[in-house]
Parts: sequence; structure tokens; C-alpha cells
Amino acid sequence: MNEQALLISAKEVEKEIKTALLDKDMSQKELTELIGEKSTPQVNRAIKGDMSPKSIRIREKIYTELNIEK
Repeated sequence: MNEQALLISAKEVEKEIKTALLDKDMSQKELTELIGEKSTPQVNRAIKGDMSPKSIRIREKIYTELNIEK
């Protein structure tokens, strides 16, 4: 996958998560607490598509809590 495709994919994931948050009237801080994380900035990086192993694990928790299929 080239760089442009990665950027597009990351934006799609971000949009999907943010839409789910809006639908549930939930902030990223509330989401951070719900999934048992301590760092809202780390959760934000995960939402924005960071590919570190920690961000991937956080996204998996987010998908589960927000009922997003991936």
C-alpha cells in the first residue's frame, strides 16, 4: 500500500470513530476512561491512525466499545 492509500485509510478510520463518538455524544476523554486507558493523547494518536502496536490495541478496544466492525 502506498503512502497516499495509507493516509486515506487512516482518515476513513478517524472519521468512522469520530462519527461513532458524536452519535453517542461522547468525548475522547470519556472514551479514554471507558476503554481503561490513561492517556487521552495516546487514544487520539490511535484514532488518527498511528500504527504502533499500542495504538492498534487501543483501536481494537475502541471498535469493541463503539460497536464498529473492522
